[in-house]
Amino acid sequence: MAKYKRILLKLSGESLMGQQQYGIDAVRLGEYAAQIKEIVEMGVQVGIVIGGGNIFRGLSGASKGFDRVKGDQMGMLATVINSLALSSALTALGVKTNVLTAIRMEPIGEFYNKWRAIELLEAGHVVIMSGGTGNPFFTTDTGSSLRGIEIEADVMLKGTRVDGIYTADPEKDPTATKFADITYDEIYTRGLKVMDLTATTMCKENHLPIIVFNMDVNGNLKKVLSGENIGTYVHN
Repeated sequence: MAKYKRILLKLSGESLMGQQQYGIDAVRLGEYAAQIKEIVEMGVQVGIVIGGGNIFRGLSGASKGFDRVKGDQMGMLATVINSLALSSALTALGVKTNVLTAIRMEPIGEFYNKWRAIELLEAGHVVIMSGGTGNPFFTTDTGSSLRGIEIEADVMLKGTRVDGIYTADPEKDPTATKFADITYDEIYTRGLKVMDLTATTMCKENHLPIIVFNMDVNGNLKKVLSGENIGTYVHN
């Protein structure tokens, strides 16, 4: 029995690189698709937002001389590429998927609107929402917060390469300790970089809890949906 009926799964673009330095690792993509199929079979309604950092990140582009707006638009297109790749991998496993885009680009994907997304979720389709918010200066973290709130998700699951939120970066500080749960206010006061401030504030104000967990460990997604206490639970 799944703990949540409808989720927003936020996936990192960088994680799609797997062992590569750039682009999409077919093995990692297949592992993600298999994990998502597992929870679909539990009856969970799944909305997904993927970052684009494995292909292009607008902010880093701006630091190299790109116009910020054009750089962010390139980043939005990178999320569409990743979304199409995940959709293809899921379809190959027999999972019904739809890619919705925040910018009109039919026939690549349908133009996003809340009611269409919910209609598809209730029909058992995995809905991959790409293109961020459709606006520059907003990250895909903010895009996932916005979409999670819009589709009335019970929780946002933030799949990363670490197994939760720590007092410091565990990859740099071996003394860092993990939080089993933490409030949004604690994240502010401690200055923890879980998501950007806009995304965190949106979740706090709209009472959307977050679970940060390691998506790169096969089976973890199902464990979260089964109610196992892995990762870190963020709440008001």
